[in-house]
Amino acid sequence: MQALYDVAAPAKLNLFLHIIGRRADGYHLLQSAFMLVDWCDTLHFELRTDGHLSREDLSTPLPPEDLVLRAARALKTATHTTLGAHIGVLKRIPAQAGMGGGSSDAASCLLALNRLWNLQLTTRQLQDIGLQLGADVPFFLGCRNAWVEGIGEKITPITLPPTRFLVVKPPQGLDTKLIFSSPFLKRNTDSATLEGFAAQPYYFGVNDLQPVAKNLCPAVDQALEWLEGKDLHARMTGSGSAVFAQMPECVDVSDAPDAWQVHKCSNMDVHPLFGWASSDG
Repeated sequence: MQALYDVAAPAKLNLFLHIIGRRADGYHLLQSAFMLVDWCDTLHFELRTDGHLSREDLSTPLPPEDLVLRAARALKTATHTTLGAHIGVLKRIPAQAGMGGGSSDAASCLLALNRLWNLQLTTRQLQDIGLQLGADVPFFLGCRNAWVEGIGEKITPITLPPTRFLVVKPPQGLDTKLIFSSPFLKRNTDSATLEGFAAQPYYFGVNDLQPVAKNLCPAVDQALEWLEGKDLHARMTGSGSAVFAQMPECVDVSDAPDAWQVHKCSNMDVHPLFGWASSDG
C-alpha cells in the first residue's frame, strides 16, 4: 500500500453538554452525547520511505504544528516506525465551531497511518495516543456515536435515530480555554443517566457552556434566535460558536445572513473509517 486518498474526517455535534465537577488538576468533568455528522474534512496520505512527515494544505492554511502533524508524530514515536508520510488536508469543517474538526482530523490521521504503515494497533492503543492530543480525539477513534464522560476518555457507544440537522456557524469563533476558565461557568450540574437521555435524545439536557459563550460572542445568541424563530429547538455544540437544531423536512434558510455558514447535514451511524484499527477483543 503506497497511498490512501479521500480519507474522511467527520464533524460531531454535542446533543447536550453538562459540566458535573472539576478535578484537582483543573480538568472539568463532563457528560455529553457526541454525534457524528456527514460534514467532513478530507485527508490524503502518500507513503514516504525516508521517514519524514510533511503536510500540504489544500484549502484553509493550517498552523505549522496542527493536530494532523502532531498525531502523525505521536504515532511514529509510539511505534518507532521508520516510515513517513505526505499528508494533504482539505478543510471543510469550520474552526472554533465546537464541531471537533481538528480532533477528527487527528483521529483520521491516526487510523489512516495505522493502515498505511501496517501497524495493526487496536482502537484502545490508538485512543491512548489520541487522548494526549485532545479530549475529543478518542471519541472519533471509537467510530460510533457515544455517551461521553470523565474528561472525554469514558466512551460508551450509543445508537441514535437517523435524522437531519441544520447547523449555523457565525463568522466569529470562540476560544475553548476562555470559556472553561470563566468564573461564570456552571460546574455543578447534576449527573444524568444514559437511560434518561435515551428517552428523548434530541431534546435532552442543556449545554452548560452556552450562557458563557453567548456573553462572549453575541453572534451565538443571534444564530440561536434565528433558529428558534423557525420554531426549531436550537442549542450550541461544544464550546461553539456553531449552533444547530433538528431539521424538519422543509425549512427556508434564505433569510440567513450572508456571513453565516448554514449547512444541512445528517447524522451517521458509524464513522467512515470504522474497522481501520484492529479489534480490542
